[in-house]
Amino acid sequence: MIHATRALLGALGRPLKDPLHRARRLLGAQIAFLATGVLLHGIAFLLWVWFWLMLFYAPGGALVPLALGLASVVPATWLHRLRFAAYVEDAEIPRVPPLPGGYGLVRGWLRMRSRPYWRQTAHHFLAGILMGIAEAAMLILLVGSAAAATVYAWEWALPDQWRDAYAGYSTQIAFLMIVGVVGLLLAPRTFNALLRVERPVATGLLGPSRAEELERRVEDLAERRAETVAAADAERRRIERDLHDGAQQRLVSLAVNLGLARATLTDLAPEARHVIDEAHREAKAAIEEIQLLVRGLHPAVLEDRGLDAALSGIAARAPLPVRLTVSLEERPAPAVEAVAYFVVSEALANVTKHAEAKGAEVSVVRTGGILQVIVSDDGVGGADPAEGSGLDGLRRRVASVDGTFSISSPRGGPTVVTVELPCVL
Repeated sequence: MIHATRALLGALGRPLKDPLHRARRLLGAQIAFLATGVLLHGIAFLLWVWFWLMLFYAPGGALVPLALGLASVVPATWLHRLRFAAYVEDAEIPRVPPLPGGYGLVRGWLRMRSRPYWRQTAHHFLAGILMGIAEAAMLILLVGSAAAATVYAWEWALPDQWRDAYAGYSTQIAFLMIVGVVGLLLAPRTFNALLRVERPVATGLLGPSRAEELERRVEDLAERRAETVAAADAERRRIERDLHDGAQQRLVSLAVNLGLARATLTDLAPEARHVIDEAHREAKAAIEEIQLLVRGLHPAVLEDRGLDAALSGIAARAPLPVRLTVSLEERPAPAVEAVAYFVVSEALANVTKHAEAKGAEVSVVRTGGILQVIVSDDGVGGADPAEGSGLDGLRRRVASVDGTFSISSPRGGPTVVTVELPCVL
């Protein structure tokens, strides 16, 4: 019975305790936010006043508060960022991306020349001072309202002689208590109104600007895209190795066994020999298809010997004369090599199927950080990426590494496909 009663009282008291606990935590966070804001903005205000007083009465001495103020920008920004993250829910101020390179005085000089530094300076010594005044007024209102709401406790703490001497002030004390209670009830709304003003100001001046945020996001997306392209290229290489070392070897072994069976089993019935002959031809055809598939994915010669050797193999296998020119000072990134190989292979395949050309020319030249690939033919022209000839797939493949794709193919020819690829992703 006793345990049941305790459980019942606990269940009844918990709904009341939790809101009160949350209210106390919220009030404590608001007071801490205001107090730390008054402290930080107050230090900036004192430096500001010190600077202007020295500027008027001793101009040479103004360098001291000026240097202290400029040196305090970075730590003050860090403290304000901690203050918002600790005491305000969902109000974390984004960090400004660090400046590349430089240490010590060089890094400090680069920071002082940056726009974020001067936005932060404007926050601490212009907008922040106004925010500090508003926070001080809000803190005074909160403390004064709390004191007024508990005025009867203060009165009973006074000596009896004082209460007897000022017994007529009970009406004023009751009015003061009502004012204090109303002030406490309005304090959260006033704090929220102050926060609605201070939060965007702090975020806009202490954090990165819209342009800087977009630039950072573009850099992140570029890095993720490069990682995705590299992962896809690695996956193609894995598939190529699996096909080359697995399925292709099994088919080669099957073709060899079928060839041996056809050569040694001479006493079989004609129907059986026909079946073996057909299976042998199918096995060899499957091997050729897998070899073409492997070369289309990522040929081993591309990884082992580079783009020049891989493209020479494509030109040698083409059913029409291909003039190949490759000029590379150094090898580009593996993913870029794979795209260039795919462009040449697919473009020559399109020439063979659709162009009715007598010859083609392939030029691969690296100029600085750009790899330029040009495939031209003397065919009938009229190639259109919208007609599903594989050119749209080429354009998407080139775009995956931030390259550019263009085609010129008037009726009657010639057709020229030009691709420019960044050598480093």
